[in-house]
Amino acid sequence: MREYKKRSRVLLIDDNAEHLRGVKELITLESSYDVAGATTNANIGINLAKKYRPDIILMDINMPEKDGLQAIQELEKLDIGVKVIALSAYDDADLIFRAMKIGAKGYVLKTMASAQLIYAMDEVTSGKVYLPTALTSRFFEYFQRSFKNEANNSQEENLLTYLTAREEEVLDLLTQGNNYKGIAGKLFISETTVKTHVNNIFQKLQVNDRTQAVLYALNNGFANRRHTKMAV
Repeated sequence: MREYKKRSRVLLIDDNAEHLRGVKELITLESSYDVAGATTNANIGINLAKKYRPDIILMDINMPEKDGLQAIQELEKLDIGVKVIALSAYDDADLIFRAMKIGAKGYVLKTMASAQLIYAMDEVTSGKVYLPTALTSRFFEYFQRSFKNEANNSQEENLLTYLTAREEEVLDLLTQGNNYKGIAGKLFISETTVKTHVNNIFQKLQVNDRTQAVLYALNNGFANRRHTKMAV
């Protein structure tokens, strides 16, 4: 009896419905992959990943409510063996670095040729890491600079110490992927109050958005600090 190789399955998560349809059609018609599911919402995408256990996820980085970086972090915690390729319209070195640092196995620009996307999927499926040639040098230059900066800043104070107890609660819920409405419900406060706390967190941590605040927290031992305080 002839044996057939099992086709790898891919899950698509992209808030741009038109781009999502285009990628789905491309994969269906021009690749050896099966589309396990497609959604414009990161939270739904994570649930689909739990249900279908795809081999690869094509993850849009820039999405409302929960962005691709937060979704990648949640998928890493699930430990279901899925490999994520980040999709983005931006060739920003910092964004590439952050995506790869938290677990992405590839980074592809949405403007790149369709054949390159399928090639990226093939590379990642085979256990490799994929970066387009045009982005590789930029990534490694940023990578080297980041390590130098970490060495120079290793003795700097941890800005997390300036947060109040309530701000720590809000930040903790942000790191878990909650939006403002969800945080308000769990802490029994208004969304306006949540936004005030979040703005205070941004100022104290010297960051500009929620993603930067969460990454700062994760990179500076916030989880350990919270567990220690709660255990006392």
